Amino acid sequence: MTATDFLDRRDADKTLGPATWGWRGRLRRWSGGLLKPAMGPKEQAFEADRAQIQKDFDGPRTIAFVNPKGGAAKTTGVLAAGFTFGTVRGGGVVAWDNNETRGTLGIRGSRSTHRNTTRELLEDLGRFKDVYQSRIGDLGAFVRSQGDAHFDVLASDERPDVTGVIHAKDFGEVHSLLERFYRILLVDTGNNLRAENWLAAAEAADLLVVTSTVREDTGYSGLWMLDALQDAGYENLKYKTVTVLSDPSPKVDEALARDLVAVYEQRTRGVYRIPYDPVLVAGGVIAYNQLSEATQRAWLRACAGMAAAL
Repeated sequence: MTATDFLDRRDADKTLGPATWGWRGRLRRWSGGLLKPAMGPKEQAFEADRAQIQKDFDGPRTIAFVNPKGGAAKTTGVLAAGFTFGTVRGGGVVAWDNNETRGTLGIRGSRSTHRNTTRELLEDLGRFKDVYQSRIGDLGAFVRSQGDAHFDVLASDERPDVTGVIHAKDFGEVHSLLERFYRILLVDTGNNLRAENWLAAAEAADLLVVTSTVREDTGYSGLWMLDALQDAGYENLKYKTVTVLSDPSPKVDEALARDLVAVYEQRTRGVYRIPYDPVLVAGGVIAYNQLSEATQRAWLRACAGMAAAL
């Protein structure tokens, strides 16, 4: 179904919360492992999702979060995925704001003692040219650690006096550098499909994640983007794309949500619903440990789907 078909047509229940925070897990801990009650289906699914996220890859993997509509939950999606991949895998994850100018990944992520961004990294790439001398610790002057979330953030340009944009060559140089030091690269993208750095990210991605909220405009925008990529000749688009559909408010139009799930299931290899969480939509720094159990479980499921596609 195309974007136009979806608009013509318009005129899942929420993901369950985690099971392993239940009584079986507590009993195992309290007994020091002496009592091991059998896991139920929810616990088995939880452990299977964790195992999928922890699987080994034969090289670094790049996941680009895309939707040309602002407010489509790309940045919050990148940060929630960073938290999930980072904590479950134990590190080796970077979230990169690949906006043309100023994005909000650096604002929504945890702060750092420095204000360096992709722009400053590009200006100082020479120090990383020698692959035998450069170290991941040297990147600490440019990326922002997210602490217990076990991933780093590389913010986009934050200087108001700079008008330059990130070109495809710039993207390629930074991407190659990050691949040397990280196993999972999560790329936040801008809203301009014609921008060189947007196209470079889509080309380099091993997986595209279409983010959308349960709204007609963001849902249509994602479908329009898939149409544009298909027309541009991107091959096997359905099999290298998943969808993350987020609830923007406590109550959403469930009929619309069902329609969005149905149409995106036709266009991508999987659709994952994320429940409303005030921590994600507040607009400030995301306190990962304050995400609800339902949100964390939903993102675990979504990231397992991403890992399975890689």
